[in-house]
Amino acid sequence: MNKSTIILLSVLGVILFTGFYGCNRRNAFIGMEGTVKQKASDMQVQYQRRMDLIDQLVKTVKGQVAFEQKTLTDVVNARANATRMQINVETLDPDQLKKFQAAQGELSQALGRFLSISENYPELKSSQAFGDLRAEISGTENRIQFARNDYNQSVRDFNVAIKQIPGTFFAWGMKDYPSFEAETGAEKRPDISF
Repeated sequence: MNKSTIILLSVLGVILFTGFYGCNRRNAFIGMEGTVKQKASDMQVQYQRRMDLIDQLVKTVKGQVAFEQKTLTDVVNARANATRMQINVETLDPDQLKKFQAAQGELSQALGRFLSISENYPELKSSQAFGDLRAEISGTENRIQFARNDYNQSVRDFNVAIKQIPGTFFAWGMKDYPSFEAETGAEKRPDISF
């Protein structure tokens, strides 16, 4: 073999290796992006579960006692606002995620007030349906937290992977996904007094 043939085969080998590597990395990024979208969908399922449970909880409370109307109205309105705000995993951007998170936070606060005030109603506390729904909502809140953590982990893995060299050369057209952040004031310790 002459020198030019060896150089040509070497260059061809490098091109083939780079092409196979690039295809492999690109496919990995597409898979990771699919995971991010799936985790976002899984999270929305848990939020929808909470919406359905809250609807049942409100109906149960209305049927059991003459509950404080303002608190009940706040929960119903917050649920309606949170239901209207959906995230689109195909076009997810930081602003859209912040609006979604704010609507969900408003619902969480209204639900927390609702459940804490319900302690003042012994006939409600003794209701089996109310107790079951409270337990379901508590479990759903845990599921939401796990879903958010899973989503944030998949976002972190994807965002890092598309920025690392040499993979970044094969991540054309891919953008960072936003993560959920702690709500404003979450870093402050609550003031509890007895």
